[in-house]
Amino acid sequence: MSDVVVGVTKVQMILLRAMYLLIVVGLGLTIWPSIIVPDARIADPHSVIQSMLGAFSLLALVGLRYPLQLLPILLFELMWKTLWVLVFALPVWLQTGLDEYAKGVLFACVMGIVLTPFIIPWRYVMAKLR
Repeated sequence: MSDVVVGVTKVQMILLRAMYLLIVVGLGLTIWPSIIVPDARIADPHSVIQSMLGAFSLLALVGLRYPLQLLPILLFELMWKTLWVLVFALPVWLQTGLDEYAKGVLFACVMGIVLTPFIIPWRYVMAKLR
């Protein structure tokens, strides 16, 4: 099925690639330095998160070439960020407030929650789910 048949425009393809690039650059600057040159080699929850985000950024890199095939990672991003904000960040923020780290994560998550639904070609996603 070609992009035109399922209603994915050139503008949507450009926006998808821009979103993947944003992920690649953002995680490249924040996660990859600590993967390449870690403070310590420790197998703890922090290193698991770094590894998962590193893998996520590599998949986003592939998404630059194959934007429609890698849509599941954008759906995953939208879902985990929405869950974290609603289930963890928002209740803590309302009760005791967030520390600086959590405020930064909250900002990044809200940006993803706001931008990602506008970038995803929902008609294409729904057609693929049928």
